[in-house]
Amino acid sequence: MIINKELEIVECPRDAMQGLDYFIPTESKISYINLLLNCGFDVLDVGSFVSSRAIPQMQDTAKVLNQIDVSSSSTKLLTIVANRRGAESAIEFDQVSYLGYPFSISETFQKRNTNKSIEESYRLLDEIYSIANKGNKDVVLYLSMAFGNPYGDHWDRELVHYWIDQLYKRFGPSIISLSDTIGCADIETIAVLFKELISGFSSVDFGAHLHVKPQDAKLLIDVAYNSGCRRFDTAMKGFGGCPMAKDDLTGNMPTEELLMWMRRNDIINDIDSENFDLAIDSVDQIFKKV
Repeated sequence: MIINKELEIVECPRDAMQGLDYFIPTESKISYINLLLNCGFDVLDVGSFVSSRAIPQMQDTAKVLNQIDVSSSSTKLLTIVANRRGAESAIEFDQVSYLGYPFSISETFQKRNTNKSIEESYRLLDEIYSIANKGNKDVVLYLSMAFGNPYGDHWDRELVHYWIDQLYKRFGPSIISLSDTIGCADIETIAVLFKELISGFSSVDFGAHLHVKPQDAKLLIDVAYNSGCRRFDTAMKGFGGCPMAKDDLTGNMPTEELLMWMRRNDIINDIDSENFDLAIDSVDQIFKKV
């Protein structure tokens, strides 16, 4: 039996909600996140400070943060930012520990996601890190399109290594989440990238933000874990997908699949099963179109 706390679970209600074509009421978001705060996740990705025109679902992130109850939870909170203004807004909230920044190695997707070129995004990170440091926050870098590119832009493992090396030398990130934004990662690429990067950058905590078909979840978890990954982003029932990527959303790694995989492999976690059941039982109601 493996008993550890080295496997971190990042639950992502923000990613689960952001691509929906209908608005989830603020009160429902608050209720749902309060349930998640009682589950024992390591991190909750709760919202984003981005353009409300681009991601209207997240326009109420400040209200949500002001009204959720973090008083009895040890779960850390993360919000996504895409520019200086968003970062400055995020650091105003004491309850937020992490600023997540999506850095894409696809020129096309970087433009679609943040309306910047890769070079502009790279330069912006100087400001993001400076603002985060001022607010005593950590930065989580999301390396978008880490496992492939559907737009015809150049992609290979050497490109991933190049950008990780550039980001590491300039910013010294402590956490980099390899993001399969559209669900194209195969087991060979997952295995090789995690093994190579963990070996080459031992001070970095490399996470897996995988968008998957539910039937592939267990296999991809197994491959990533056995290749050294100990940080997984998930969403209950696999809701989610990036609205700035392809037209068809590919859902997140289902949280319940990761927990079942952990039980089968005798990996102990700190998730409160009773509160988890309450949260997952609420998903269909919270995410119901009204």
